[in-house]
Amino acid sequence: MEATPLAVPFVQELAKEKLTRVPERYVRLHNERPALYNSSTTPLPLPIIDLSKLLSKDHKVPELERLHQACKEWGFFQLINHGVNTSLLEDVKRGVQEFFHLPKEEKKKFEQR
Repeated sequence: MEATPLAVPFVQELAKEKLTRVPERYVRLHNERPALYNSSTTPLPLPIIDLSKLLSKDHKVPELERLHQACKEWGFFQLINHGVNTSLLEDVKRGVQEFFHLPKEEKKKFEQR
């Protein structure tokens, strides 16, 4: 069975609506929300992903697993750069910006499944 695309409005369309509340489809029940605090009520640290480890032969797999977990559980992460060419980071940033400026029809090719 093939997955069908998830019908999610584009962020630009949501922004045009000048919403005063988060749409219900994006609100999780309290028991479904990720825990931001541990049992001692101290904030959990934001996941940190080391770009140099992602490019390393010896550390790539564990760092990819950390990246996967950060995306799955948090939806975002902090990227640190230890000795990686900054032009690579600029290329990634530029690529993300170019993607979000594509026409809707072009972005639909990348819908979530």
